[in-house]
Amino acid sequence: MRYSLPMLLMCTALVVAGCESRGGSAVLGGVAGAAAGAGGYELHLNNQRDRVEEDFKAGKIDQREYEIRID
Repeated sequence: MRYSLPMLLMCTALVVAGCESRGGSAVLGGVAGAAAGAGGYELHLNNQRDRVEEDFKAGKIDQREYEIRID
């Protein structure tokens, strides 16, 4: 919560810089692409973690295999 205002100001600065020049637009596009890529990666990891937990609860894998896959 305490980082909300600085992050908002930084994002606003990026948007304004992106409107000024082509270089700024490239930076803004790069930031947006990186954010989308990171979000997709986190979603994939969360889905895999859920699958491993379901397999463990169903008895398909043992404790050792569970710990290996979670790491």
